[in-house]
Amino acid sequence: MNWIAHIFLSELNTDFQIGNYLADPLKGKVWENANENIKKGMYVHKIIDSYTDSHLFFKNSKNKLGSKGLLKAVVIDLTYDYLLTKNWDKFSNIPINKFLDEFHMNAMKKLDSLPLTAQTPLERLIRHDILNQYKTLSDLEKAFLRVDYKLSQRLLKRDTTHRYFDIVNSNIDSIEEDFLIFFPQLCKEVKKHISDDKSNHIII
Repeated sequence: MNWIAHIFLSELNTDFQIGNYLADPLKGKVWENANENIKKGMYVHKIIDSYTDSHLFFKNSKNKLGSKGLLKAVVIDLTYDYLLTKNWDKFSNIPINKFLDEFHMNAMKKLDSLPLTAQTPLERLIRHDILNQYKTLSDLEKAFLRVDYKLSQRLLKRDTTHRYFDIVNSNIDSIEEDFLIFFPQLCKEVKKHISDDKSNHIII
């Protein structure tokens, strides 16, 4: 899953959400003196990724992109964030604009307390309003291009995320069917690992 899902599948605690997001850019390495909520967020991030990678319907979605490809999982991660945005009200009792605005506002207040390695990706996420850029298929295509911009030339010679866009676009209804089976199950799995009184925003 990608960033919107990780921040959503957290306790309603800003440090927890930050940890769940930062596990990717920091490769799961927590910094010295990080608080317990940051650590728990990173821990839940790993649970989400492990559950997702092994799930039948996530694999089904990847298979719809073809038999070969190095970046199929990344493409489906991004596509599922688009589908989460599209279907947000099925899973949350907080409107998406309010949820993301509150995360941005609270996370900005935390920036100065974070080490530079953590500040940089979080500030970029907020200042470029990346979480609000999965609302349409056109936004999703731009997200694929953003990923490709960061890839090494060596990898780009072997695969790109943008080359999958037409395939995703053609199969989006079928991929959405997979997502709508998969994501409620992921929500239930995550709720086993977070506090009930801090996860009421997840309505599954």
